[in-house]
Amino acid sequence: MTPHAPVRTPPSKMPGSDFAGLAREIAEAGLMRRRPGYYTARITMVAALYAGGWTAFVLIGSSWWSLAVAAFLALVFGQVALLAHDVAHRQVFRLRKASERFGRIAGNAGIGMGYGWWQDKHTRHHANPNHETLDPDLIPDLLVWTKHQARAAKGLPRLIGRAQAYLFFPLLTLEGFNLHVMGVRALANRSMKHRVQEGALLFAHFGFYLGALFLVLPPGMAIAFLAVHQCLFGLYLGSIFAPNHKGMPILTGKDRPDFLRRQVLTSRNVRGGRIADLALGGLNHQIEHHLFPSMPTPQLRRACPIVRRYCKDLDIPYIETGLIASYRQALTSLHEAGAPIRDARRSPIVV
Repeated sequence: MTPHAPVRTPPSKMPGSDFAGLAREIAEAGLMRRRPGYYTARITMVAALYAGGWTAFVLIGSSWWSLAVAAFLALVFGQVALLAHDVAHRQVFRLRKASERFGRIAGNAGIGMGYGWWQDKHTRHHANPNHETLDPDLIPDLLVWTKHQARAAKGLPRLIGRAQAYLFFPLLTLEGFNLHVMGVRALANRSMKHRVQEGALLFAHFGFYLGALFLVLPPGMAIAFLAVHQCLFGLYLGSIFAPNHKGMPILTGKDRPDFLRRQVLTSRNVRGGRIADLALGGLNHQIEHHLFPSMPTPQLRRACPIVRRYCKDLDIPYIETGLIASYRQALTSLHEAGAPIRDARRSPIVV
C-alpha cells in the first residue's frame, strides 16, 4: 500500500460488527475506566513545573541563563497542551462543563492556545483522519500533503512545496506562534461558544506573558527569550503530532472505510517505553487513541496487545515503528507529495 493510495473497505459478512467486538473486549478488560488518581498526580506535577519555571525566571532575572528557563518552559507548555488534549477527549472529567472549564484555563490562560478553536478542529480530524478534504490537518496552508494538492498549489504552498521535506522541522518552530494567531482569529467567528471567555483568557495570557518578559528582562533579552521559548514549544508540539499520521495512507473523495479500518489504516504507533509515553503524552499509541479517544492515557499501552491481536485476526495492517523511522516516513511522504512542483519547475518552457 503506497502512502497516498486510496483505502478500500474489505467486504464484511456482518457490517458494523468489527469495531463492536473490539470495543466489547476493551470494556471487559476495564480499560475505559477513569483514572482520577493518575490525572490528579499529573495535573499537580505539570502545575508545579509551570509555577516552578516562572519562579525560576523571576529569580534568575536579567541574565542570559533565562534562555535555559525558556527551553524548560517550552517543554512544560507542551505538557500543558497534552493535558488540554486529554481533557478535550473527556478522559479526565466526567462532566462536559468541567472539561471545558479546565480546557480553557489550561489552553487559553495557560499557554495562549484557543481551546474552543482547537477542540473543533481536532474533533473534525478524529472523524476523518488523513482525508484529503475532510481532515483539517491536511489543509494545504503552508505544506502540500498530496500530489493533487501540489498540482493545484499557489503562493506559499507552491514556493515551499518543492523543498518542504527539508523545511518541515524548521517550520515547526513557527507552530507556537500559529496556535496563538489561530486562537485569536477564531474569536471573530460569532458562532463560537464562550467567545467572550475565550478571548478574555487569551488576552490575559498574552498580557501577563509579555508583561513578565519585558518587566524582568531588558528588551533584547526579552525578545530572545520569547523566540527561544515559542520556537522550541512549537517544535516540541509539532514533533509529538508529526509521527501519528504523516506518511500513512491518505483517503480521497468518497473513500470511507468502516470506523475500525478508517482509524487503524491511517494511524501509526511509535514504539518506546515509559519515557516515550511521558514525552509524547501517550499519543505514541495513536491507533488505540483514535479507536478509543476517551480512554485515559495510562490505559493505552495496556490496550495495544488487544488491538494488535484483533487487527491481525481481521488481516488489518497495524503499523508500529520507532520514533526516528516515523519521522523518516513522514519526510519521505512530504518529499513525494511535492514532486509535481519540482517537476513543473524542471519542465522546459515550450514557445
